[in-house]
Amino acid sequence: MHPYLPVELVTVAASGSADLSMWALLSDADLIVQLVLFGLLAMSVACWGIIVNKYITVSKAASQSQAFVELFWKAKRLDQVYEQTGRYPASPVAAVFKAGYIELSKLTGAEAQGREGMDLGLTENIERALRRTANVELHQLERLITVLATTGSTAPFIGLFGTVWGILRAFQKIGVTGQASIQTVGPDIAHALVATAVGLLAAIPAVMAYNYFISRIKGISSEMDAFSSDFLNIVKRHYRGR
Repeated sequence: MHPYLPVELVTVAASGSADLSMWALLSDADLIVQLVLFGLLAMSVACWGIIVNKYITVSKAASQSQAFVELFWKAKRLDQVYEQTGRYPASPVAAVFKAGYIELSKLTGAEAQGREGMDLGLTENIERALRRTANVELHQLERLITVLATTGSTAPFIGLFGTVWGILRAFQKIGVTGQASIQTVGPDIAHALVATAVGLLAAIPAVMAYNYFISRIKGISSEMDAFSSDFLNIVKRHYRGR
């Protein structure tokens, strides 16, 4: 035994590696703290799954939309563009064009309508079709994004609840034993700090990913709006000149 260390500190130092390991902290934690930790872990795993899935989905949507817009402006006829839409299954802009072109084909096939009625119907019906499809595509892109926002806003408070519970347990033990030694309060304080850390580890990536995806989705939404306006202008000019 070291001549200058108290017996109690030597005992803690000798057994600290076993008793204060991460697994020991989790297995010895109170049931409430364990529920908090496993709940936060489940939220973190779910968020990372959503992050990976959304990154792939949004990246494909952005790249294929850009490629489709380039194809659209290079093509000379709308039917040629329509035939190529199958090459861009993940593009929201391609889906918007497809809906507008189908509506345009339906209306131009109605030969019984008068010229003014045809023009008005084209403008209103195609605009509704474009807007409806854009909303559907936007909803698909935003699906499950709210889970990231919910995790980012609630995980720190869930971790804080585990922290407060651990500290309360530590004070309870002090009141029962009358001692404030590291053996008495150390494990509960450690559980409290772990709950705080896990809450932050779950919340920070979720918030960062949420802001990133919202920004990317807004860009795709603006691209759909701009394309819809351009498509309507092309249709109006075409039928005005006929």
